Amino acid sequence: MKTFIKLFAIFLFLQNLACSKQVDKTGPVSAEILVAKKQKIVTYINSFPCSATVGCSSIAFGAKPCGGPWEYLVFSNAVNLPELQAMVADYNQIEATLNLRTSAKSDDCMVVNPPAKIGCVDGKCGIIN
Repeated sequence: MKTFIKLFAIFLFLQNLACSKQVDKTGPVSAEILVAKKQKIVTYINSFPCSATVGCSSIAFGAKPCGGPWEYLVFSNAVNLPELQAMVADYNQIEATLNLRTSAKSDDCMVVNPPAKIGCVDGKCGIIN
């Protein structure tokens, strides 16, 4: 019986430790930080021109309180993709944490789909209607 109690206590400790790492509730988060990070991401994306040979892609951006992204950013395939993904993941995590801290609600819980068609127009990637 004592072994079971010890194992159960260890299990609860490890589960609590794992859950506490999922959302950083103590790090700095604010709307101002999000604005600055988004501007940095957009500036980074805009620093890479596109061409017919390079092509364009999109990435889910933002964290709605009810789940999913707010939008998709379109970018040239010339970007350093791991760097862009890391910047966007950081932004999305901060926004998700801010949503939790402020108990944010959204009246727009519709699913935002990736753009159907994107392409390079005048050296810039964009959504083609």
